[in-house]
Amino acid sequence: MRIYTDEIINAVCLHMAERKGISPNDVEVQLAWDEEYGFTAEVWISGRSQYIVEANLLEAIERYMLKHYQLRVYRSQIKLDADEEFWADIDV
Repeated sequence: MRIYTDEIINAVCLHMAERKGISPNDVEVQLAWDEEYGFTAEVWISGRSQYIVEANLLEAIERYMLKHYQLRVYRSQIKLDADEEFWADIDV
């Protein structure tokens, strides 16, 4: 199974909103990849930004898959990749 940029961003928005006790609409996310840090995301909540690392992205995807697809997946089953778009291949 593969999910793309929009669903990854939705997963992060939902995850961060749940952790902060706010609406997912109050969360903005920009995904990134670079050679030094790998996959990251900059998250804006209430005008403040924070960076999350790949482990946080994988956690958000795990929770998203369980809530929206009723599939229990683990980090070892998720592989992030990118070219012009981001995606996650999920081994189910």
